[in-house]
Amino acid sequence: MQFLKMTNTLVAAVSLSLLTGCGIYQKYDAERVDSQLVKEYAQALAQDTDSTALGNLRWQQVFTDPVLADLIERALEHNKDLRNAKLNIDMAHAQLKGARLSYLPSVAFSPNGAGASYAGSKMSWTYQLPLSVNWEVDIFGKILNNKRSAEVSELQAKAYEQAVRSQIISGVAQCYYTIASLESQLALLKETAKLWNESVTVMRNLKEAGRLREDAVVQSQAAYYSVEASLTDIETALVQANNSMSLLMNTMPVRWTISPDAALNLPALQRAAIPMTELAARPDVRAAEMQLAVAYYATSSARAAFYPSLNITANGGFTNLLGSFIKNPGDWFVQLAGQLTAPLFSRGMNIARLEAAKASQQQALNNFEYTLMSAAADVSNAMSVFETSQQKQQWLAMQVESYQKAVDITNELLLFDGSTTYLEVLTAQRNLLSAQTAQITTNLTAAQAIINLYQNLGGGR
Repeated sequence: MQFLKMTNTLVAAVSLSLLTGCGIYQKYDAERVDSQLVKEYAQALAQDTDSTALGNLRWQQVFTDPVLADLIERALEHNKDLRNAKLNIDMAHAQLKGARLSYLPSVAFSPNGAGASYAGSKMSWTYQLPLSVNWEVDIFGKILNNKRSAEVSELQAKAYEQAVRSQIISGVAQCYYTIASLESQLALLKETAKLWNESVTVMRNLKEAGRLREDAVVQSQAAYYSVEASLTDIETALVQANNSMSLLMNTMPVRWTISPDAALNLPALQRAAIPMTELAARPDVRAAEMQLAVAYYATSSARAAFYPSLNITANGGFTNLLGSFIKNPGDWFVQLAGQLTAPLFSRGMNIARLEAAKASQQQALNNFEYTLMSAAADVSNAMSVFETSQQKQQWLAMQVESYQKAVDITNELLLFDGSTTYLEVLTAQRNLLSAQTAQITTNLTAAQAIINLYQNLGGGR
């Protein structure tokens, strides 16, 4: 009873300051953050998500090519970065478990014994088998804020894992369509080299027939050599793209078999802007918010350091040393105590710690706001590139068709009535090759824009 009275007295003593320290118990809430942008984000989180939005689609619904789907599955299974991200979640969960266990008392068992002999007397032995229990009463939320910080740290680790997953999926898709584009360019250049080599032969025959001069043959040879030289650049780019794919697949460098005709087809996006609800789904945005929450709880912990801590200890066990007498056999003993510790001479250090925590919290808020703005910019850029690429594809298709006709016409005029020069034929051929290459490149740009948009909206589930 006396111990209970003492405990009640200690609790009453610290309860007077409880009213002034209520801010240390508040849970992080984005709606209470002093930022209009973050408030808009909090309101967006409360709204229902659109399951048909691009960022909310499963990756299997976006990347339907079976070869690409198989590569993504293999990458998600073997990629080292994703494995490490999952291990980070395991570590955060272990830390959360430790924070939750902090509410429980600590128990220690420390048996000890000693012997003593004075002036040749018989050795007298003493022993203790004590069990000590210590429990910190979390009056001012020190343990509570540590636990909440561990909870949001686990959520942050999960967000980072999702970000890595999204990057891997998008990275594999980017490499896949890059390799397909390079294979398409390689096939185009090989076919062009074959045709231009045949053109060299035709120029020689026309020169021998006296219809062309030597310079026409030389120029046709130079054009053919330029195409052969371009083939080496494409081969080098292909090796690099295949090596990038191999790294994503966590395997030694190999050349992946990907069709040059592979294309990513998605319905046109008609929206002028992406709502905040979709930006809020991005894992990097969620991770930035969780970092703000961690900083918030660190500030709360710094405030809690100004208040006393209450520890209750209990010791009990078996001993033969009772007071100054040795009793054999021994007997049981029990000790109870309560301790209130107030920080009297560390206020300056606590003030400095609180100021640092507030500054860190402001940094986390600045980073969170920047992440939201950066997410909006990324999405806007990707949508703009996709829309302009679609328009460019249409114009390039008509341009290729026109240049093909120009090549056919100039070749016919040169071979049958000589009413044109080889320079005009060469110019038409070069223009056609340039337009065809631009068409392939633009198709890749459009595919990359969709992949980037999908990733920028947090896609990859």
